[in-house]
Amino acid sequence: MSNWYEPILFGLTLIFFVLGMTSIIMGALPQPAGTNSVQSKVEYSFFGLSGLAVFAVFLYALCTA
Repeated sequence: MSNWYEPILFGLTLIFFVLGMTSIIMGALPQPAGTNSVQSKVEYSFFGLSGLAVFAVFLYALCTA
């Protein structure tokens, strides 16, 4: 019961992976008419890549812990 940080770190790692991948997928889907599609694609791509970067940091922390 003294090893609480590894399951919490695993949960956060999984959350950031899912958020990063869904943002990238949302950026690849077509946008509805009347919206600025280039801006939306850039925003989704940015959030997706930053989510995957945080995922990589948490994965590194999980592997070295």
